[in-house]
Amino acid sequence: MSDVEPVRGRPEPLRAVHVVVPARNEEALLPGALAALRAAVDHLTRTRPGVRADVTVVLDACTDATPDLVAAAGWVHAHHVTSGTVGAARSAGVDAAEAVDVPDRVWVASTDADSRVPVDWLSVQVDLADGGADLVLGTVEPDPTDTSAAQLAAWHRRHRLADGHAYVHGANLGIRLSAYRAAGGFGAVAAHEDVRLAHRARVAGAVVVATDRIRVTTSGRATGRAPAGFAGYVRSLAPRLNAGTTPGVHPG
Repeated sequence: MSDVEPVRGRPEPLRAVHVVVPARNEEALLPGALAALRAAVDHLTRTRPGVRADVTVVLDACTDATPDLVAAAGWVHAHHVTSGTVGAARSAGVDAAEAVDVPDRVWVASTDADSRVPVDWLSVQVDLADGGADLVLGTVEPDPTDTSAAQLAAWHRRHRLADGHAYVHGANLGIRLSAYRAAGGFGAVAAHEDVRLAHRARVAGAVVVATDRIRVTTSGRATGRAPAGFAGYVRSLAPRLNAGTTPGVHPG
């Protein structure tokens, strides 16, 4: 089915939001990601006082100062793994953050350690979830400060960033915990764990909303952490300015 506004009856309001952020050697970019997440959590706390929110950074075999940054943040939970795949890291983060609340009233929000979310990132997801959404798919945009003009132009040429878009990005995804479980979770895969989860959630009957209201800025760096990840995709854009788009299958 296409991504549409929720059509089923309104569920019980959410009570908890768990943000999961996989990180492997992200000492350069994690501070910006955490600052943006802190602003989003504070905004949610002010606007939705009945909803608890926490952030878990999944430290995957880090050898730099990333764990020290998380420890210094204080308000962030750290979960150490040696999974080696982004799918397993995201899955471990969800498992570590799962609460005792009714799964229908718990929301899992996924982003990346090289990405900066907007201040209303969580509050918009809560609004959509309380309106009936089980899965929220957001958009991303490469950071213009570390992306060439040619690559950025190619990105916008190939992407229609609007409500009802056809993209799936692990850097900007939210899902009801009950829907996550019904879909079998992210899975221990090296790439496209986000696309696979979204597909299985749709098959399981999840109500899906694709929105451009909470666009996330993500690094345009040339070397990423996943073998088939977003960095390689952005790097490939400049030589392919005239190529067409294949929605929903590029890395998130």
